[in-house]
Amino acid sequence: MYLRMNIRKATTDDIPSMRLVFEAAKRKMRASGNLLQWTDGYPSDEILHDDIRRGYSYVICHENRLVATFVLATCEEPTYRHIHEGQWTDPSLPYATIHRIASVDDVHGVLGRVIGFSRTMTSSLRIDTHRHNVIMRHLLHKHGFAYCGIIYLASGDERLAFQKILGDGIHGF
Repeated sequence: MYLRMNIRKATTDDIPSMRLVFEAAKRKMRASGNLLQWTDGYPSDEILHDDIRRGYSYVICHENRLVATFVLATCEEPTYRHIHEGQWTDPSLPYATIHRIASVDDVHGVLGRVIGFSRTMTSSLRIDTHRHNVIMRHLLHKHGFAYCGIIYLASGDERLAFQKILGDGIHGF
């Protein structure tokens, strides 16, 4: 269902609820055939604490229920320095990166909310996803992200990279 949702910075008190959201997202991924993304306890509590400490972690709530979470990092993403088999839509623009976006089963419209929220911070969004994450790939296409090429994580794992120029956001941070 589409809900009236508010976005706020995550706190360490949110981590237990965030874990439930990630578990729901993992179930959706596995049901759609994505068996390889977010395995082995990813994201760890250490990662979640670091995202919160850096001020990049957000939660989306509806009537005091945490229904989604995401990271909006307004710093350079090291794995985006080199893109293979393509290029960024506009490599000259400062950008924010969406990571670890997840929601519970009965909530829709989260990516659209994140894009709208991001407009106050940047004029360009980048995101990457696993090749087998057909749900996220569909949503990225639906919301006007352009496929740009392949990036490699620090682990060496391949990810498909996308960029969306927001057009009316703030240039720079």
